Amino acid sequence: MRARTYALMAAWTVAIIYGVTFTIAKDVMPKYIDAFGFIFLRVGGSTLLFWLAALFVKTEKIDKKDFPRILAAAFFGVALNMLTFFKGLSYTSPIMGAVLMVTTPMIVLVLSAIIMKERMENKKIIGILLGLAGTVTLILYGKSMVNAPNATLGNLLVFVNAVSYGFYLILVKKLMDKYNAFSFVKWIYLFGFLMVIPFGWVEFQAVDWALVPMNIFWKIGFVVVVSTFLTYLLNLLSMRELKPTTVAVFIYLQPFFATVFAIGLGKDELSWVKIGSAALIFAGVYLVIQKKPKTISESMAVTDPSQH
Repeated sequence: MRARTYALMAAWTVAIIYGVTFTIAKDVMPKYIDAFGFIFLRVGGSTLLFWLAALFVKTEKIDKKDFPRILAAAFFGVALNMLTFFKGLSYTSPIMGAVLMVTTPMIVLVLSAIIMKERMENKKIIGILLGLAGTVTLILYGKSMVNAPNATLGNLLVFVNAVSYGFYLILVKKLMDKYNAFSFVKWIYLFGFLMVIPFGWVEFQAVDWALVPMNIFWKIGFVVVVSTFLTYLLNLLSMRELKPTTVAVFIYLQPFFATVFAIGLGKDELSWVKIGSAALIFAGVYLVIQKKPKTISESMAVTDPSQH
């Protein structure tokens, strides 16, 4: 129970950090550094931190047969995930970006059904359709007059990011069951960094660092150290005790924290389209996360305490 409590605390912390990150990252890009250049900096800095941290932690040797899974996790969890998220966020607003991330748990459920052959109930299917309706509405009509130069493209890219992250959660779960997190996360980031170099190097070189104010340097540092290095470790810690779908559920908290932070700083504004789209998505989410009632025999059975 104690290990699960720590895992839940880690998941809560990640949700708060990510909710704040939507607005902090928008302050950095594209004014001071373009999205892909920021990704180059973010992934490169985090890769260095993970490899340095691994020097002080006991790690296991990775089996060669597991490297294809690590490569896939690097692609979906680092390269595609971050490239689409930051490019999308540079086009859309913090609130819309955060609301779209709420679709990740539904995506994880669909992918689990396809990849792991898990059976889906009718209410979960209805929930997925409601969530999809809200997502499509937000992508097509969720315009914003605040800090959103191309909301439609930005919303679509953030949605692709959510799908990518769903794949990552499923892929990395098996690695978590086999290895210490530091044993493979350093490889995930190294491979991910190699994948983002072709996209981010030119934009990174174009930055005029002399024009970047000190408060932006602090925000860049926050994204690299806290929003990336720390959150990935906390996510992996939570996934050791929780199922991928449970971890994904905490993404539902991100729009709340992102909205409070963004509106509090005057970085975004609410609209009826955003509120209606969010309502559809959260209604879908509610149906998706509902557990199937246990039968009498199932209730009397002894369950594995680690399966939560």
